[in-house]
Amino acid sequence: MAEFTPRETVSELDRYIIGQTAAKRAVAVALRNRWRRQQLEPGMREEVYPKNILLIGPTGVGKTEIARRLAKLSDAPFIKVEATKFTEVGYVGRDVESIIRDLTDMAVKMGWERSKKEMRHKAEELAEERLLDILLPQSPNAQSGKEQHPMELIFGQGATGAAEPTAPPTESNTRQKFRRLLREGKLDNREVEIEIREPRTTPSLEVFTPQGMEGVGISIQDMLGGMLGGGKPQKHRTAIKDALEMLTDEEASKLVDRDKSKKEAVERVEQSGIVFLDELDKVCNRFEGGRSGGDVSREGVQRDLLPLVEGTTVSTKHGMVRTDHILFIASGAFQLSKPSDLLPELQGRLPIRVELKSLGVEEFVRILSEPENALTRQYSALLATEGVHLSFREDAIRAIAEIATQVNETTENIGARRLHTVLEKLLDELSFTATERRNERVVIDADYVRAQLKDLANNEDLSRFIL
Repeated sequence: MAEFTPRETVSELDRYIIGQTAAKRAVAVALRNRWRRQQLEPGMREEVYPKNILLIGPTGVGKTEIARRLAKLSDAPFIKVEATKFTEVGYVGRDVESIIRDLTDMAVKMGWERSKKEMRHKAEELAEERLLDILLPQSPNAQSGKEQHPMELIFGQGATGAAEPTAPPTESNTRQKFRRLLREGKLDNREVEIEIREPRTTPSLEVFTPQGMEGVGISIQDMLGGMLGGGKPQKHRTAIKDALEMLTDEEASKLVDRDKSKKEAVERVEQSGIVFLDELDKVCNRFEGGRSGGDVSREGVQRDLLPLVEGTTVSTKHGMVRTDHILFIASGAFQLSKPSDLLPELQGRLPIRVELKSLGVEEFVRILSEPENALTRQYSALLATEGVHLSFREDAIRAIAEIATQVNETTENIGARRLHTVLEKLLDELSFTATERRNERVVIDADYVRAQLKDLANNEDLSRFIL
């Protein structure tokens, strides 16, 4: 996080997300504040709590996309969850504390991979020695004091085409020759049999336990894993190139200090963890005629979220995790409800509110042409695999944007997601016949767009069910 200033974070998000500058700025400042807090003295650091964010806006304007890109930008433990997946304590389903358990699991995995990467250089050396031990077994010739040439060991007697040396080389010389062949890649395609200790695997099992007894479920899983055993060496016959990679991975795993890695992961979750809580509006109580309607457990989910957002201690299989300094970014469309329908206590724990704007023709034009992952570029790349060269003219992109905006206005407004349905319908025939049009160049212009979509766009009933 220290590498990105707020301006740089916004610039990175601009590569994939059009508009919504206010939301990008809020997220960028929140990320930078995580780094700023780490620079404080310990006493002040404990007193600085994160300012949680609530993103408000209709569907398809970029709330979820901001979360996806944020996860790639931040080197911090990050998890995106939907509020609708959780239920109030006492109902069958997942409780909100599983958010922190999942975040901790993810952080431990991140830390494990990072530690393995740090140990990779030493692991490569150890793996190379193990592979040389396999390639150079003790042979009868070695016992009699006669050494074979490395090429003869691999390709058979007489493979060198040279006269037998008068003075046999030492074993170290033979090993060095093999090492050179291995590093030059001349042995990559030869097969070798190796033994790899498979990691212990436990069948997927989720145990639902009453609140406060989550550790019981964790203990049951660990107990079953121990009873089922695992970790026995398994023989694999594979190419030397792949064998070296497998041995390197195993050696790196041996070099990692598991306890230290786990402890660092828990600390990273507590100090710099980020939770993106999507669809928060779906757990709002809607007041109809003075009476609350909908699922009775909605308000219960909010009540369970309160201590999590404010700061509590959650029991995980990696230890106790404090949530006081975890940053929560919540989002919701709030079309059938409004932020004031949330519990007042939860509203107070989401002090920064940012409203995302609806998208129109100009935004759609930019979405189709500017981002690195623009839909037009995606479709061109997909059809290029069939040998079809697809390109979009500027007037075609504007025509697509206008039709998508028109359909959004006459039916449900689903934002930029409408572009997916419009483009899919526009290129339906071309996608179906692409295999028969190899080496053909196809240029999409405004006339083609209107010819394909005019009837659907003008007929509200058809556009409602097709577009």
